[in-house]
Amino acid sequence: MPHISLAAEKIGFIFGFPISNSLLTTWLVMGVLFIFSVLSTRSLSLVPSSLQSIAELVVGGLHDFFASVVGKTHIDKFFPLIASLFLFIIIANWFGLLPGVGTVGFFREAGKFVPLLRGATADLNTTLALAIVAIVAIQYFGFVTVGKHYTTRFINLHDPISFFVGILEIISEVSKIVSFAFRLFGNIFAGEVLLAVMAFLVPFIVPLPFLMLEIFVGFIQALVFSMLTAVFLNVAVFHGGGESHE
Repeated sequence: MPHISLAAEKIGFIFGFPISNSLLTTWLVMGVLFIFSVLSTRSLSLVPSSLQSIAELVVGGLHDFFASVVGKTHIDKFFPLIASLFLFIIIANWFGLLPGVGTVGFFREAGKFVPLLRGATADLNTTLALAIVAIVAIQYFGFVTVGKHYTTRFINLHDPISFFVGILEIISEVSKIVSFAFRLFGNIFAGEVLLAVMAFLVPFIVPLPFLMLEIFVGFIQALVFSMLTAVFLNVAVFHGGGESHE
């Protein structure tokens, strides 16, 4: 049977800090994004190179897409966050589908197989961290944009009904963290399990359609996560009653 583990396995320690296989994959994904950004922007010119053209196409397309969600007024403020979430998640999702990820590793003393790499978003710790970053950023931008009035969304002592609504808003924001984290983790982990089982049962040809499906699912999950972040940002900054689009 293929190796399937719900939790990420520890593969070593750095200065006493445990390093899991999903954390190592996360660092590799970050490295890929960093190297691509450096190579594509180190010699910008009016006649772009191939890498610069790809970067402009990706960034420009994402900018125009998310501008239709949050509006032109705030897109420049929000874009670094939502674009970073999208790019990290989609690369992490696709990285987990590469040959060797989850299948190349070593055996421990007890005979347990430990893969060297594991899909970053197939680890609940990673998706939970992404969810917390998204929700904290939403509250930050809401408070900075709307001002002190934003706190009345959660704490309103004007009357009992407003107070109760504020409590519901707090519960709603906390539940978004759970929803963000488990939606992404569940879809990616389930996809990796499906691919592992199909590759074990029928190693050739048959797993290919499932692989294509997981590539599509990886894109959709990255889009859903960043899209919901953009929508919630839009709701937060216009809590004070501003216009949502310009």
